[in-house]
Amino acid sequence: MDGRVIQVNISPGGVPKRPVAEARVGRDGLAGDRHDHDRVHGGPHRAVALFALEAIERVRADGHPGVTPGAVGENLTTSGIELSLLPVGTRLAVGSEVLLEIASPANPCDVIKGAFAAGKSGRISILLHPDDSRMYARVLREGIVRPGDTIEVLAPQAGSDALVHRELDLLEAVEGETWLAMWRAAQAVGIDVRVLELGDALAAASPELPGSVFNRSFGMRLVPIQRPRIEALFRDAGVTGWHVAGVDDPTFAGHTAENPVGIHVGTIDHALRHAEAASGVGKLVTRPIDPDDEADALRWAELFVAGFGISGPHADAWRRFNPILVQARGYHQFIAGLDGRDVAASALFVRRRVGWLGAGTVLPEARGRGIQRALIADRVTRAAEAGAHRVMATAEVESRSAANLEALGLRRIWTRGHYRVEPAAS
Repeated sequence: MDGRVIQVNISPGGVPKRPVAEARVGRDGLAGDRHDHDRVHGGPHRAVALFALEAIERVRADGHPGVTPGAVGENLTTSGIELSLLPVGTRLAVGSEVLLEIASPANPCDVIKGAFAAGKSGRISILLHPDDSRMYARVLREGIVRPGDTIEVLAPQAGSDALVHRELDLLEAVEGETWLAMWRAAQAVGIDVRVLELGDALAAASPELPGSVFNRSFGMRLVPIQRPRIEALFRDAGVTGWHVAGVDDPTFAGHTAENPVGIHVGTIDHALRHAEAASGVGKLVTRPIDPDDEADALRWAELFVAGFGISGPHADAWRRFNPILVQARGYHQFIAGLDGRDVAASALFVRRRVGWLGAGTVLPEARGRGIQRALIADRVTRAAEAGAHRVMATAEVESRSAANLEALGLRRIWTRGHYRVEPAAS
């Protein structure tokens, strides 16, 4: 299923992208090409957008004559290859120099609605029309691309992380929503937490609450172009911040990643099988807290700060905002009791059919009895009941928490670190 480049397209921003005689393809895309919505487009994992002429012809025949090469923002219009049917990780050797790797479908957005009858850009959604989606590719080898270049379809490269990155797109989006709910809850009680929502990037800075929990960013893997805006947020707040990104992310080449953390994930069926063997700990009883009962929310917060040894302003902050946080959509908190005493607290966030296992902690006097694994098993079961298809969690590399997650069938698929950003001197 080899093909050919029909048209090479770029624009200073927006659509349509116009044909050019040639373009240099680099890690972040085609030279001279820009995006009006750089919060979701561009970056190393969405460097090149491709659209097949075969799909364009089907869409036009379906009543959308405005869909022509370049009209919906693809960089390379191709022929001879049904692009959206290629598995993630498939490589495309373009001409004599460029090598691409299929990364993900390119979801339709409002920017391209004008090319479609009645604005129905969903006509090229891979969920609705699997044959006719645009596709994103990352650049494995840079070079020049021209109309007429041949395209050779190659099998995925051994050891490619393409499928991992595809999964991270979903998992990191869910995790980001969890952190945003916490930051917004803190804002709601008057704590100075300054939040930036930049599409696939997200950041917070808090002069009142130093440390990485309220002074960090997510999304540098996808949209590193937002790094200056996020660092300006840290600088304006006068705080030390941290970018959360892969430990080998070339965006941070030359910088040391602190506190390596693994992203663990498992299918719900696989995790449930492991959960059955880990759920029983004596007379441990786990119950959800009542989100409308402020005293219950405060009890959870007390267990949480005691279990993690949180003190000072951070402990006070949790007591203040937790009654609001627990009311966030999809957010659940649990208290575990043993022999009539509350001994542990845990959290679960369910969104997009993913169960994100929030922090779980056991009071020091109750540790060493398997309670932490029982808390994981309990949340896995509850995530399944809530309709989750997979579960995920994060844990410091080689920690007891990481070992517990592995024992429950949640394997580590990615490792990221925290890249420190010091505030500029005044």
